[in-house]
Amino acid sequence: MSNEISKLEPTALWENFYALTQIPRPSHHEEKVQEYVYNFGVNLGLETTKDKAGNIIIRKPATPGFEDKKGVILQAHLDMVPQKNSDKEHDFVTDPIETYIDEDWVKANGTTLGADNGIGAAAVMGVLASTSLEHGPIEALFTATEETGMDGAEGLKAGVMKGEIMLNTDSEDEGELYVGCAGGEDLTVEFEFKKKEMPKNFIGGRLSVTGLKGGHSGMDIILQRANANKVFFRILNMAFEKCGARLISIDGGSLRNAIPREAFGLLAVKKKKWDKLTKLVAKLEKEIKAEFELREPDMKIVLEPEDVISKLIDKRTQLRLTKSILACPNGVIRMSDSMPGLVETSSNLAVVKSDAKHKTIRLAFLMRSSIDSVKADFGQRMKALFSMAGAKVKFSGAYPGWNPNMESPILKTMQAVYEQKYGKIPEIKAIHAGLECGILGGTYPKWDMISFGPTIRFPHSPDEKVNIPSVAKFWDFMVETLKNVPVKEAVVEEAPVADESVSEN
Repeated sequence: MSNEISKLEPTALWENFYALTQIPRPSHHEEKVQEYVYNFGVNLGLETTKDKAGNIIIRKPATPGFEDKKGVILQAHLDMVPQKNSDKEHDFVTDPIETYIDEDWVKANGTTLGADNGIGAAAVMGVLASTSLEHGPIEALFTATEETGMDGAEGLKAGVMKGEIMLNTDSEDEGELYVGCAGGEDLTVEFEFKKKEMPKNFIGGRLSVTGLKGGHSGMDIILQRANANKVFFRILNMAFEKCGARLISIDGGSLRNAIPREAFGLLAVKKKKWDKLTKLVAKLEKEIKAEFELREPDMKIVLEPEDVISKLIDKRTQLRLTKSILACPNGVIRMSDSMPGLVETSSNLAVVKSDAKHKTIRLAFLMRSSIDSVKADFGQRMKALFSMAGAKVKFSGAYPGWNPNMESPILKTMQAVYEQKYGKIPEIKAIHAGLECGILGGTYPKWDMISFGPTIRFPHSPDEKVNIPSVAKFWDFMVETLKNVPVKEAVVEEAPVADESVSEN
């Protein structure tokens, strides 16, 4: 396998990123990468620990002459989102990522790349290993299982970290500094169904929705891409109404934080209605592809005959499932009033899966909002909708947003450093995605926090790619920022108060 990316500049970063691509690290399978990073710190002779949540903490002393600088926490998460194209043979638990260079971009062969947040982690490792950089006290915080619940950030205990400034490396637009992010919450909906025998005059077919772009359910939700689950049930609804099509099983999407790119389901219909159904699906494919002509040029909707022996999902449940999915809001719900162009609230119907053994159909949503009360209200609206459809509704995994501090000292420092290096002031933004800053800031409320990173496109999808020139700028900016971190504030000791209770002679 080619290691050509390890030869890119700066090699201090790219060699580490290449090493990370060779270690399988999907969420909840992070033992090997945690061991690798732990040993990385130990082999450098640095103080290295691993906490009960799986976080790796490595401390590096200040370089001579920089001892008076404020302590900086460099933070990145080690896990990655495991997404692949349906025609790609890849096991994320055992197989390395196959990377290649395409002009100014590093990409992966049919899978997610893991630049989210592997590039940030690689940069932090580069700082730890360097013997020439100038900086104050450094703490590297490599968090666990960020992508599926921010478990590491949730598990970090108060009092463990000593620094005053945290630089999160999980943003994905070079030249932008992020000072706030959305909070989120998981919504799980479960329908129970009864199995019904398939009539003898019925035949089976497989309905597939494929070729969608998908993407990050926070940052890419504004792109208004098609959701494979919504497309599937739009077709199923018409297939039932026009042809009496019945649902046998459904398998759409895989991760809450990824816009679903594919959905597959088994259907059954009367033999005499098969031709009518195929014509209907072809008609709907043409209509839907025309609607998403520019956003989803590779969309495919295919109905193929298939021998099936499975039982049908009962008609009552099929209708309640279909109608509620059609009715449920999805995508951008509301734009921000305070920050033009920023999504305030969104919802992603990420997963719809049937389980024949337990006779259940599970829907998984990730709801996001920068306003907690709006997120709570939207959750209640979703609960009302699916409760009326007879489903069980459960909320879990809520995490807070991160409120901007426009008077941040490190923000002012980074603005000045960027302007001096590149001749322009970086944009100040908030992001419609869940950064660990919100959770970590709750545990360490006095931290001065900024999130920044290189340019990454289409994270959480097999189209993920990272821009090579932006990585070099990200690295140089990080190095110069560490050199210019503000000094610690002097501690003013109060003079002792004289004892005025001396008795007079």
